[in-house]
Amino acid sequence: MVLVVFLSSLFGFMAGLFASFYFRFDQKTEPTYLPVIAQEQLVIDVFDNVSPAVVSIVITKDLPVFEWFFEPIRTERREIGGGTGFIVSEDGLILTNKHVIWDEQADYAVIDNEGRKFDAQVLARDPLQDLAVLRIKGEEPFPVVDLGNSDALRIGQTVIAIGNVLAEFKNSVSVGVVSGLGRTITASGGGMVQVLEDVIQTDAAINPGNSGGPLLNLKGEVIGINTAMAIGGENIGFAIPINRAKKAIEQVKTLGRIVYPFLGVTYVVIDERIQEENNLPVDYGAWVVSGRRQRAVFPGSAAEKVGLRENDIILEFDNKKITSANPLNRIIVGYDPGDEVVLRVLRDKEEKTIKVVLGEYED
Repeated sequence: MVLVVFLSSLFGFMAGLFASFYFRFDQKTEPTYLPVIAQEQLVIDVFDNVSPAVVSIVITKDLPVFEWFFEPIRTERREIGGGTGFIVSEDGLILTNKHVIWDEQADYAVIDNEGRKFDAQVLARDPLQDLAVLRIKGEEPFPVVDLGNSDALRIGQTVIAIGNVLAEFKNSVSVGVVSGLGRTITASGGGMVQVLEDVIQTDAAINPGNSGGPLLNLKGEVIGINTAMAIGGENIGFAIPINRAKKAIEQVKTLGRIVYPFLGVTYVVIDERIQEENNLPVDYGAWVVSGRRQRAVFPGSAAEKVGLRENDIILEFDNKKITSANPLNRIIVGYDPGDEVVLRVLRDKEEKTIKVVLGEYED
């Protein structure tokens, strides 16, 4: 299973193939592969080291069986899909995509690299991001992945994707580069539609079934969670940066769930265009305004409790300037519910300093 994003030669392949590798034959042994360049050896090493911690997720559900007059006469357990995940703790915590395990009526199982099957328990579905955490239990510690630093990624950097392609070919490998950073896309799949912000674009092939699998650097560190592919494009895939998931993993370990702080305002990030079109006094900040279906200030929220109003402009959040490059939603995720922060607010051309205790986001 994979989210999809909709976007408005043989001779060369064979030449590259023969230029990339060769085999040494020995009468007494099996053919031995000899890597030609160092990068090939790195890819092989990454796969050998990481694949034991990459798992396939199998989704099953009781479905009605219809016969005469289209009346259900019984139910039958069927496999309805699959995805990928990777083990992040020796006691069996697995990170994957939320859209892979979206159906609360389905059952989930995990198959490891050795073909062993484990019943999986869904511990948490991230209320804001396309992330989820499962748990499996075993008699011995599980192999785990190393988590890298996605903030250090560079465009053009080589990356490796591992996943359960088409929910049939487990631990399939594709190699590519980081094609872009900080992308915002609207993706659909698995019964959900979601806007994904600040994601990694890659040309490493991400196919149905790859969802939830790791995107790795040549050190073998996970730097992203494979999430979406583009329909109408070729080799255009997207991954959630791993740094966005680290806090979620730790919260599941300590709290048993994933939580986010909540201020409780609907806002527009101000830039020069927004300032000019609306005759605003500043060209930065979060302008508190109502949306089509949302109030400017949520009833009962932290914002309402401290008296924030529609048309207030939040200039700074805890001494952090709010801009289009550093919007409020990106700043606030670094905090926890219950944290007290200081807001610098512009109201009727007068600046105010307001202290607020952040609430908890509810899905």
